[in-house]
Amino acid sequence: MAVEVPIPPVQSQIPVYSPAPPTDAELDYADLPIIDFSNVTSGEGRTALAEQVKNAMLNHGFFYVINHGYTREQTKRAFDIANMPFEHVSDAEKRVYTADMKGQARGRVISLASTGTSPKECTISWKLNRDITKRQHPEPIRPLLPEVQAFAKHSHFNVLHPVLRLLAIGLEIPEETFVDMHGWDAVGETYVRFMKYYPRTPEEEQKTSNIWMKGHTDFGTVTLLYSQPVAALQVMTRQGVWKWVRHIENAIVVNTGDAMEFLSGGYYCATIHRVIQPPPDQQAYTRVGVFYFALANDDVKLSPVSSPVLQRIGADNTRFMNNPAVNGGAYPTMESWRKGRTSAYGQSELVKQGEVEEELIEGVVVKHYS
Repeated sequence: MAVEVPIPPVQSQIPVYSPAPPTDAELDYADLPIIDFSNVTSGEGRTALAEQVKNAMLNHGFFYVINHGYTREQTKRAFDIANMPFEHVSDAEKRVYTADMKGQARGRVISLASTGTSPKECTISWKLNRDITKRQHPEPIRPLLPEVQAFAKHSHFNVLHPVLRLLAIGLEIPEETFVDMHGWDAVGETYVRFMKYYPRTPEEEQKTSNIWMKGHTDFGTVTLLYSQPVAALQVMTRQGVWKWVRHIENAIVVNTGDAMEFLSGGYYCATIHRVIQPPPDQQAYTRVGVFYFALANDDVKLSPVSSPVLQRIGADNTRFMNNPAVNGGAYPTMESWRKGRTSAYGQSELVKQGEVEEELIEGVVVKHYS
């Protein structure tokens, strides 16, 4: 079922991004499973992998994918491209395409977004819908767009779709159930995101208690993170302990988000994760992130699928239980859920419950963790 995605010839020689060396720090790493996609196209192979993925989701919420079809050189090129808008677009042109995160949440059509008043104050990101023609992009980026499109297609068809099939098998439902909810040509907001974190001053670290991005769940179905060497990502274990996510060369880190939790009746819980200050030997380096954030088609209703597994265990979507509309059967669509999450960013009132801050979106409690 692998899809041949032609890699366009390199049209533009661009500066090479040099990542940080791997850390030598002794960190408490999560023992995440490694899923080898070498046999993902065979029926027997998928059956075995589905069991591994199910166990990974139930026990960890994160797993790695290796042998996903991209060579190390192709992945390296993706990181070189990811670095371009941050370092090789003029400040004047950046201002044309930049909005703060609140502006983005209100629906402005932008490519670049910053989480601070100064891009190098913390983090900036470049977001592209899988249909790269939907938005305009800075001039230095335009020759690279065919390569970005090929990267999106590879991530969509050769990584996301196989993951969705394995998740479906784990629920004992038809393999294409979730795939059919993630059409390449459907109306939806699945997107590529490139991010760059810059070193912070001691004063900035003190202000944020060394937390670069609070603990949260993604609002889509599946997130693909192409592994990079700066240690900063942490996952909350099922026991409520933060553990580091180890870098594996040319691997993809996979986690599920809110929409998959809703579709699976809470069986595949959205994974809580955060980004914190790297260990001392990496604190002087920048950190570039390459992501593929998958969302179901806009019209997909986020109600639990009919699954023998869910019937046997009596699963229900507990995160919806306080929503009277949902109790009456009016589950939100993917479109309404993503708009609710994005429009609430920096706008809604957060209620502090101990170490957790909560907000109510579409009748569902969304938590943010320190």
